[in-house]
Amino acid sequence: MVDYAVEAEGLVKRFGGVTALDGLGFAVERGTIAGVLGPNGAGKTTTIDVLTTLLVPDAGHARVAGHDVVADAGAVRSVIGLTGQFVALDENLTARENLVLFGRLLKLGRRRAADRAEELLHRFDLTDAADRRSGTFSGGMRRRLDLAASLIGRPEVLFLDEPTTGLDPRSRAVLWDVVRDLRDDGMTILLTTQYLDEADELADRIVVVDHGRVIADGTADELKDQAGGSVCHVTAPEDERPRIAAALADMTGLAELSDGVAVAASGAATLVDVVRKLDAAEIAVDDIALRRPTLDDVFFRLTGHPSAPNEPEDTP
Repeated sequence: MVDYAVEAEGLVKRFGGVTALDGLGFAVERGTIAGVLGPNGAGKTTTIDVLTTLLVPDAGHARVAGHDVVADAGAVRSVIGLTGQFVALDENLTARENLVLFGRLLKLGRRRAADRAEELLHRFDLTDAADRRSGTFSGGMRRRLDLAASLIGRPEVLFLDEPTTGLDPRSRAVLWDVVRDLRDDGMTILLTTQYLDEADELADRIVVVDHGRVIADGTADELKDQAGGSVCHVTAPEDERPRIAAALADMTGLAELSDGVAVAASGAATLVDVVRKLDAAEIAVDDIALRRPTLDDVFFRLTGHPSAPNEPEDTP
């Protein structure tokens, strides 16, 4: 039997007249990374809040590490870690003091809290900055410290809500390595993200959510296969796309993407055919290339929205 660390079924959550979760359900295998993708307002943060006991669902049920999130909320909190969209640190305290504080809040005791803080400072390459006020840290350092704080209690399941929003590419790559190492150590990780490359790089399985429902669930390769085989991708300004679609209307698999138009491709012959049709219609484009579908294509085809990584989701 598959050993699931997170199980959700039929989750419903309403805020007044807004339905944030509408029968949402999925499962995450123990010791894996699951990515939850979706446009702004899709219900990603609400899902995390329900699974971490911050919100009580109106219907449905969920279990984390075998514990019901409503009936056994205290047990759930004892086995999870959470890093939210916004860093939860006291900027007037040093890195070491922040970690010790979290340890004391978890009732580790003074010595154990200090030892655990030292261990995590080393693991996250923060030893040299241990006695600096966290308010002086760069964005990447604050994120690493925030993640370290969520690991004080050695959680079985770690929830990461938009963990790299606002970070520069180098800081994102460092955090990715940390997340992979945690998974390799046996931890189960559920992360929400709007960075499609992040889901592609990290997630063993991806759940796509829209309007509070799961609309796709699979590995990155499985989702890409659902979007079709190789395509001829025409990149062009938005105002040119209707003309391009009209010129290619008789070709198989015509689809609008977030940055252009694509048709199903059977090799170089398709590329040549597309170029001829666009040339005959006197349409100038930015680029034409043969390629396999990306997660961006999957996301756009499933939700009808391009990804918008710079806009954090708000819970209604």
